[in-house]
Parts: sequence; structure tokens; C-alpha cells
Amino acid sequence: MTQGQPLVQVRNLKMHFPIYAGILRRKVGAVKAVDGVSFDILTGETLGLVGESGCGKSTVGRALLRLYEPTAGSVVIDGEDIAALPPDALRKKRPTMQMVFQDPQASLNPRMTVAAIIGEPLDEHTDWTEARKSERVYELMDQVGLNRRFANRYPHEFSGGQRQRIGIARALALNPKFIVCDEPIAALDVSIQAQVVNLLEDLQDRLGLTYLFISHDLSMVRHIADRVAVMYLGQIAELSPRDALYARPLHPYAKALLSAVPEADPALEAQRQRIILRGDVPSPANPPKGCNFCTRCPVVMPVCRDVEPVLTEVEPGRFVACHLVSPNNAGGHASPGAEVREHNQQGEAK
Repeated sequence: MTQGQPLVQVRNLKMHFPIYAGILRRKVGAVKAVDGVSFDILTGETLGLVGESGCGKSTVGRALLRLYEPTAGSVVIDGEDIAALPPDALRKKRPTMQMVFQDPQASLNPRMTVAAIIGEPLDEHTDWTEARKSERVYELMDQVGLNRRFANRYPHEFSGGQRQRIGIARALALNPKFIVCDEPIAALDVSIQAQVVNLLEDLQDRLGLTYLFISHDLSMVRHIADRVAVMYLGQIAELSPRDALYARPLHPYAKALLSAVPEADPALEAQRQRIILRGDVPSPANPPKGCNFCTRCPVVMPVCRDVEPVLTEVEPGRFVACHLVSPNNAGGHASPGAEVREHNQQGEAK
């Protein structure tokens, strides 16, 4: 698909959940689930968002659609800042942006039939006749590969893959431009995951959809994504074109993640060198000073513990937040720049 201008522009997005304590419920801190995330998604593109559990991936997706109210930042979708829209204007914008949830069983009302679930967005946002709504429901069932005879069945009568197809059909009901896919295959059997991903790709080609595909399955992200953003503790560590990232990750955390992806070829699997990270992920309520990854990084320097790295374009289209990686040192293996060396020397002298 030909990709154009950015459909989604996220700048310095933050989602902090306050922590209260005591009888008076005084605020004593905040969980920084998302802490200053910025990226674009081009029209017709799939951006993969990956990282360990708890890194803030799903929170980013929900904040984009204002299922959570962002603490700070802007989210411009199709020319409008979603984060700044009043409730009435946001409701009118809802049809253009939808979400496919992780657990298809929990996201479907067990007391509603398939036809009622898929048609619910039409009830909320259109004044169509019942005949026209029924026609649209059947059309959506055809698009996602569900038999029309199942329209009056309930969610518990379907398999996990079929339930996820119902969720996808509901997301498509109002002809959205942008869909957040929040780990849509995580709750499915391995044999069904590829079918759902292939369905999403087919729908994207036919309907011109733009996806944010959130997942911890790096193998599946490699299959569906055009670009990949790697998150760690609420921040983006690396944002790169898919092929460039998988061929040569630059950030130490991205290298560790990709080293864990198994190879289908036994010969390549035998040559794979795992990078085992030590320690635990720090608490998002008390992230470390400087680089968030400094407590587990195998190549940490003194500067990493004091100065927070900035997400910087080090190669065309490749952005990395790491003191070891600069535009003149995109391999990440040469000696750091002069300003980093000076800071390290000062730290050693102390």
C-alpha cells in the first residue's frame, strides 16, 4: 500500500496515575506508565509497538483514543488534537478511530447476540433504519469471515478466533481510518494467530486502514508491521523501519529483546546468542535517574545514570534514545562522543 502523510502524530504523551495514601487521600506520587512518548503513524501504515509486559504499550493505545485521559501531550489524528477535544466533539470523532481489544471474551457483552454487538456502534452514531443496519451487520460478518447464520448466536458459542473476528467487525462498523490493535492475538491459540493477522492485513489493503499494532510477539510484529517502536518503562528506546531493526538493532534493550526471538532455521538457532538482562524492571512509580534502562544495561556508562538520553534520529528514519548511539556512531559499538567521554571522566574522578 502507498503510504502518505502522517495520520497520527503523538507528541510528548504522558499518562501518570496518581498514588494516594492516608486517611485524607493525599497524593504522594504517581505511576509514570507513559512518560513522554512521541511518534508518527503514516496513512496506511502499521506501526508495531513492542516491549516487556508492563512497559506501557497498552496504556499508550488507550491514551491515544482517550479511553484514558492523558496527563500531558498532544495526539493529532487526521488533523485534530484528540487530547484537547471537548466531550461532544470527541464523540463525533469516535467513528474515525476504533480499538480491537486483547481478550475477545472479556470485550464482548455475553448477553448480546453477535448482530447486536456488531450493530451497537451503528445504534450509537447513526440514525439508520433497522433494515439498513442489518444489511451492514451482514456485510461486516462477510468481511471478517463469519457465517451470517451465526448472527443470533451469543459470544460463548464461538471459539476464541471467532470472537476476535466479532470484535474486529465491531471496530469496522463505522468505517474508521485508524485502529488500535491491543495485543489482538495474545489470547488466541498459535494456530489461530496467523489467521487473525492475515485478516487484519487483508482488511488494511481493502479498506485503507492505519494500525497501531501492540504486541509482545516479536515474530508476529515482524510479519505485519512497517515500522517498530520498542518501549521500555514508559518511554520509546528505539523507533526504526522493521527490516532495519530486525537486521541490526541499535539500542541495547532492543538487542536483548530480539536476541530472544527463536529462529525457524536450526542452523541459525544454534548460532543465536542470547543477551540475558540482569535484575528486574524498575518501578514506574520510581524510575531511575538518567536513562530508564541504566539499571539493567550491559554497557552502562556513568553518564547513563545522570543524564536522560533523548530520542534522536541517528540514521534516516531510525530514532534511538541511547548515549552510546549517535548520528556518527549508529553501530553502537565505537567509543562514545566527546561530551559523553567528558561526563564519564568527571564521574570517574569523583
